[in-house]
Amino acid sequence: MNSDARVMEFFRSPLTRAESDAMVDGIARHFSERGFGLWAVEVPGVASFVGFAGLAVPSFSAHFTPCVEVGWRLAFEHWGRGYATEAAQLALGHAFGTLALSEVVSFTSAGNHRSRAVMERLGMRRDPADDFDYPALPEGHPLRPHVLYRLRSDSIGSGYR
Repeated sequence: MNSDARVMEFFRSPLTRAESDAMVDGIARHFSERGFGLWAVEVPGVASFVGFAGLAVPSFSAHFTPCVEVGWRLAFEHWGRGYATEAAQLALGHAFGTLALSEVVSFTSAGNHRSRAVMERLGMRRDPADDFDYPALPEGHPLRPHVLYRLRSDSIGSGYR
């Protein structure tokens, strides 16, 4: 999944096996340190692993950090079936219910319309004043402009609790 150029279109580059393994180690460390993180997503009767979704604390500094982000990544063959939205809804339920967070954010490269559509289906809202340049990408990189979406617990009723 992480080596597929279609999946990684809005990231710096596809990941090597070693980079992907390091990412998994980082996810495990995040769970150990924070008690939450990115979950493996399975679809019973379809596949034992279609990708991941869940909650993470971004490791960079920006005007909206510290924060908790909801995120997802699915293998290409599982796109367009609602799995990202469903998994992210479960993660948001955990964020607002179990963890009692007041806000969760999500962000992506400005051109990633598929992920932006998931954010909007989740009820997240964007204020263009919150948009930012992703600090790990160099000035002038086409993926550096990012959009930020937010969802506050007081704006969701009981839908995610």
